[in-house]
Amino acid sequence: MPSSDPTQSSGFAGLRSTSWPVLGILSFGEELSGYDLKKWASYSVRFFYWSPSFSQVYSELKKLEDLGYVTSRTVVDDEARVKPKRLYKITDAGMAVMRSWAREAPIDPPVLKHGVMLRMWLGHLTEPEQLKDALKEHISYVEGMSRQAALDARDSDVEPTWAFAHMVNKWSERYYAAESELAKQMLADIDEAVERMHGAGTPEHPGVPKPTASHSIRRSREAQQEYQAAMKAARDADDEAEHED
Repeated sequence: MPSSDPTQSSGFAGLRSTSWPVLGILSFGEELSGYDLKKWASYSVRFFYWSPSFSQVYSELKKLEDLGYVTSRTVVDDEARVKPKRLYKITDAGMAVMRSWAREAPIDPPVLKHGVMLRMWLGHLTEPEQLKDALKEHISYVEGMSRQAALDARDSDVEPTWAFAHMVNKWSERYYAAESELAKQMLADIDEAVERMHGAGTPEHPGVPKPTASHSIRRSREAQQEYQAAMKAARDADDEAEHED
């Protein structure tokens, strides 16, 4: 199971998984400052992968420059009377390793770490109205994210070289809209769950679910086998397509 922490090493080319979105932003060909990179990440990458701090952006840039994947220069604008700023640009080596990663690196399945759902899962420890308030706050958040993704999708539609970034921004808009609908459905599910839990459980632990160990182990194994079978089918389909070409 891959880590849910994107700052851990990805194992490809010796770079952490957070290096790839930073290098990926530079792969669009723009020469950018660390501040610009942070803004670019906020326009797209944060919706589906990672929202870096400024310190993380500069840490990644330093590592990438040490490896020869980016180069930088300091720009001074005497007329504007602003502080000199350092601009970063991807190198040929950086573009090559970025292309290799995009084509060859194993794709980690997404790992869902959902704080709101953890709170719902522990609903037997709190009151239904508290759960509903948490869901309403979550709905407000994801609807805001959906609107932001829609705006960024609109803005990214003006440049043909951003076509795939535009595509993912549209996916992000739909993703957060779907998350809102799921949360709204759960508002009604809470009342049903309260009714089902009433009087359930054991005398020692009323309302606490008691799955058997063998059942939990069996389901875990089945899920792992299903995932491995799906990945094998995908690889076989890719191999077959390559042979046809």
